[in-house]
This record gives sequence, C-alpha cells and structure tokens, in this order.
Amino acid sequence: MQLYDELIARGLIAQVTDENEIRELINNGKAVFYIGFDPTADSLHVGHFMALCLMKRLQMAGNKPIALLGGGTGMIGDPSGKTDMRKMLTKEDIDHNIACFQKQMSRFIEFGEDKAIMVNNADWLLNLNYVELLREVGPHFSVNRMLTAECYKQRMERGLSFLEFNYMIMQSYDFMELFQRYGCNMQFGGDDQWSNMLGGTELIRRKLGKDAYAMTINLLLNSEGKKMGKTESGAVWLDPDKTSPYEFFQYWRNVSDADVIKCLKMLTFLPIEEIKEMESWQGSELNKAKEILAFELTQLVHGTEEADKAKEASAALFAGGGNLENMPKTVLTEEDFTEGSIDILSILVKAGMTASKSEARRAVEQGGVSVNGEKVTDVKAAFTQADFQQEFILKKGKKSFQKICM
Repeated sequence: MQLYDELIARGLIAQVTDENEIRELINNGKAVFYIGFDPTADSLHVGHFMALCLMKRLQMAGNKPIALLGGGTGMIGDPSGKTDMRKMLTKEDIDHNIACFQKQMSRFIEFGEDKAIMVNNADWLLNLNYVELLREVGPHFSVNRMLTAECYKQRMERGLSFLEFNYMIMQSYDFMELFQRYGCNMQFGGDDQWSNMLGGTELIRRKLGKDAYAMTINLLLNSEGKKMGKTESGAVWLDPDKTSPYEFFQYWRNVSDADVIKCLKMLTFLPIEEIKEMESWQGSELNKAKEILAFELTQLVHGTEEADKAKEASAALFAGGGNLENMPKTVLTEEDFTEGSIDILSILVKAGMTASKSEARRAVEQGGVSVNGEKVTDVKAAFTQADFQQEFILKKGKKSFQKICM
C-alpha cells in the first residue's frame, strides 16, 4: 500500500485539493509541506498529536516537513473554534512557549540539513509595514467572502475583534512566504483552518501567477484529531511535568470502545493490517487493544522506559499486580499538617486532583473519593503523619489515582 492510500485507510484525510497531484508528491517523497503551531501555551497537547504523527509519517517516506511556529500570528490569536478572544500573550511568553515546542517536536521529527526545518513566522510578520501590507495584500481579500468562513461566522454573534479578523490574512501570507523562501508546495490543517488555507493559495495565485498557484496544494486533516485530549480537568499535555507519563497512559487506556480502533489507526505506527485484525475484537479483547494504544503512544511521547513504568503501575491498580512505585505520587511535608493532621480536602488539592477545596468537597459528597479502596464520606476526615508511613492510595473518580506519602 502506498503512503497516500495508507493515510486514507487510517482515516487521516478529510478533504484535499488536487488529489492526483497530492498523491504523486506524497508517494514519491516530493512534498514540502507545513503545519502551523501557535505557541499559546508552554507545551504541546494531545490536540497537536495527530499533526505531529502525520509529519513523522511523511518524513519517514522522504517528504520534507516544515514546522511553522507562530511567533507572529500568536500575537494576534486565531479565532477558529473559540467563543471568546484569546488572552493576549507577551512577546516573552511567546518566545518561551516556542522554545518548549521546539524541544518537544524534536522527539517526533528529525530536524537538520536536508531534513525537516523549523521556522518562526515572526521573522517576516513582525517586520511588515502596515500600509505596505494593506497595499500588497489587502486588494486580494474580499471582506464579504471572509465573513462567510466558518472560523468567523461562529464568532459574529459574540463579537469578532478587528485584531482577530486579520488572522486569515496573516496565515495566507505565511504560505506565500514559505513557498517563496523554502519551496513549500503543500499546507496541512484541520477543518477549522480550511478557509485560511484556501486564502493562502488564492493569494499566491493573485500575487505570483498561475504557475505558482498550480504548485500549491491543501490537505485537510480529519477533524477527529482536534477533539482528542480534552478532559474535565483540561488538556492532556505532552510535557511530563504537566501530564505525567502515567496520566498520559491512563488517558489512552480509558478511551471509549468506539474510539480505540480509530485512535490506533490515526496515531500509532503499527501496521494497518495488524490494526484491522483488531476491528473484530470485543469485550476483554478491546481492553487489550486499549493497553496496546496506551503503551504505543506513551512510548512515542515519553520513551520506552516511562511507558513500561506506566504500564506496570496501571497493572498494579487495575489487575492486582505490578509495581506501585511507578504510579504518580505526591509527597507531603511538615508544613502541610496543622496540629499534626491534614484533612482530605487539603490532600486532594495538594495532589492536584482538584483545583480547589470546594471542588474537593463536591467530590467527597458525591462519593467519588476513596483511600486504599475505602470510600471517604466525611468532608472533615483527617489523617496524621503516621497514616502516610504505610501505603496510602488516594482515588478520585474511576480513573484518577495517586500515592500519597511523606
């Protein structure tokens, strides 16, 4: 199976322009493609995961990825998929986040001469003269047409700032710059980016002519990737200090039965034939498929050693075997105790299992908290230092566990 057909079989592609051209470029390792990452946080998250895996797949087949970091667009904020305007970041915040992204991306993609490249759109966007940009780019964008784009329509009722309205122009300008500077002939993005992507090819056509336009192609990623990695408590991060390898493993171990095969196809590098054999699995076999998914992805992000530890800790909790030392832990100090004891609400907050004592109180009152398998029903329940000299496993809900110790 050639690469393009495999991408389809894995459910990675939702829509393309010029399918025959894309198939030819990708299958023959001639695609120079980019995916953009706006540095809105100091870590990539699972929502970025599918894009990173796709970049890795194409690079393995000889294609050249460009990781575009949005040092410029990040100062504006993409309105796509947002009900409110993003928090404005300082240049220092953006630079710090970019440095974090660079480190994490290097685990997936090989950067270097004649390999992948990493560029920052601040290099050209921040130096633009506003009036010159209006004259050069402005005439090629219809406001009426822009307002029909999904990324803007969903914000019109709540209010769309002029700042955000410029985002499509900035992203379109990016594609033209990448085409001229690096020979980039293809851009990938999610369904919320489609209008922006088409804006880039249209700008190239109008500014650089039909020959250049014929060399630019858009590939729309399956939107399922954007839905991944969201939990009740927030995003699932790739940074182990924000989401531990164990928590990362457990997130994938607990995906729904309906999603496990889909995730195996989209995100792992297991042979597609092997995954298709799992499509008929039921019951306990599906749990095995989830364990395979969790191990493969934890290994990809955090390495084999951490994946082994997370798998062992999971077995200790759910299968009655394995090493509890590998599960996440919170270490209490003398300062955490008041008159020799600490209450259950304070422990939950200290462990990061709830964001506040009020949230911790609700969890206890709703019967969702236990210690060593015994449900805690009293919000005033307190424990002394002696209680933590032996095994103390705190559980919140069905999936959140921590070992609490001194």
